[in-house]
Amino acid sequence: MSFPKSHSNNTMFYPQSFFLTGIPGLERFHVWLSIPFCCLYGIAVSGNSMILFVIITETSLHEPMYYFLSMLSFTDLGLCLSTLITMLGLFWFNAREISFDACIGQMFFIHGFTFMESSVLLAMAFDRFIAICNPLRYTSILTNSRIAKVGVVIVIRGTAALVPLLLLLKRLSFCHSHVLHHSYCFHPDVMKLSCSDTKVNSVFGLAIVISTAGVDSVFILFSYVLIIHSILNIASSEERKKAFSTCISHISAVAIFYIPMISLSLVHRFGKHAPPYVHTLIANVYLLIPPVMNPIIYSVKTKQIRREILKIFLRKGI
Repeated sequence: MSFPKSHSNNTMFYPQSFFLTGIPGLERFHVWLSIPFCCLYGIAVSGNSMILFVIITETSLHEPMYYFLSMLSFTDLGLCLSTLITMLGLFWFNAREISFDACIGQMFFIHGFTFMESSVLLAMAFDRFIAICNPLRYTSILTNSRIAKVGVVIVIRGTAALVPLLLLLKRLSFCHSHVLHHSYCFHPDVMKLSCSDTKVNSVFGLAIVISTAGVDSVFILFSYVLIIHSILNIASSEERKKAFSTCISHISAVAIFYIPMISLSLVHRFGKHAPPYVHTLIANVYLLIPPVMNPIIYSVKTKQIRREILKIFLRKGI
């Protein structure tokens, strides 16, 4: 496939399309490499769909903790499906070209679901804080109507933060290479290809990341400081262990979400001389590991979820 040649340095134009990149240096093996990616996508889609189905259909799971877990599974599912078509299309059919508007749309869903997942993790931290530090008022504080309002706020917050960022991106002109470094459209990656002044975009993008994921991570950390303080005040060691065990799944989910996100941001900002495959590897880990691992973690660590999933498989077997 031939790429559009750049015009002179003084020529700036609105791009018709961009070209996605698979794994640099391993293009000949893309079909074989698609097998593990297909397995990961299969685990992510089936696992999160199963958790959503179990929580929706089993009335015993209609509690605040599981409502927030269903939100997490929904955002993971959305994040996973946002890249499924372009990534597998690239590996299977070498379909590298993506139109500018489709790229903008994909960025909206990828970054939107990312911001929403960060907010959901904060809501889940608040849920654990109330459950451990103020258990007697748990159900009176986290009512169904309040949880529904939290869900609406999460969606509005993610959308409101993202729309101005993408509108700023559309005002840029592109006169250099249109080849992206990932198998999906990622805002910093697209922005780097512009020959316009991107200072406003960079500052605004950084401000959004700090005001969403950054602020969320600080409040999550603060919540766990209070939770740990409360747990240490429990007299019985057995009760302390039991209280802390209810937080293990959420702590794991926070770690597998924020560590790849921070790593990818650092690579984009400071890893200009890093090998191309480093960008690709971290980018794929960033998007695939949380949707794959979260349903596994919650299925293994949460007894109620595990029990209901086993019931479904036993019914199918019968």
